[in-house]
Amino acid sequence: MGLQQEVQTLRLVPMFSHLDPARLKLISFASERVHIMQGEEFIREGEQGEDAFVLLSGRAEVTLEGGETQVKLGEVEQNQIVGMIALLAHGRRTATVRALEPMECLRLPKDVFHQMVRDLPDFALAVMRDLSDALERQTAHFREVLGDQAADRDAQ
Repeated sequence: MGLQQEVQTLRLVPMFSHLDPARLKLISFASERVHIMQGEEFIREGEQGEDAFVLLSGRAEVTLEGGETQVKLGEVEQNQIVGMIALLAHGRRTATVRALEPMECLRLPKDVFHQMVRDLPDFALAVMRDLSDALERQTAHFREVLGDQAADRDAQ
């Protein structure tokens, strides 16, 4: 994939869609293209996070460890970004992300991400929207799980 293709692909990522081509080229140059094999955990809950990943192709699942159990929180796919929370919070990964199929990603370093948040208010707002949407989805998922547990208790 050439630079122009990367810029076009980045434009499909909602939080980057409003950025001008020069800024998208900068993101592409500042990022490292990585290939991730099926089954590979490329983000691990509890580890220090130094980058976010823009998925150019493939899908991954997001899970949370709960003692002996693992809870699937959802999936991420092409044109989505994963790993931002650690860049914005205390630096620790909040979940594990594992490739469901071979993936190609751009690894966006924390310093570039922070510079964009500082310099581009529209980008910062897009990050907040993305995180807000993710929180809303997770809340709905937890309500569904809790509702299923309550139904199971009532059935017993």
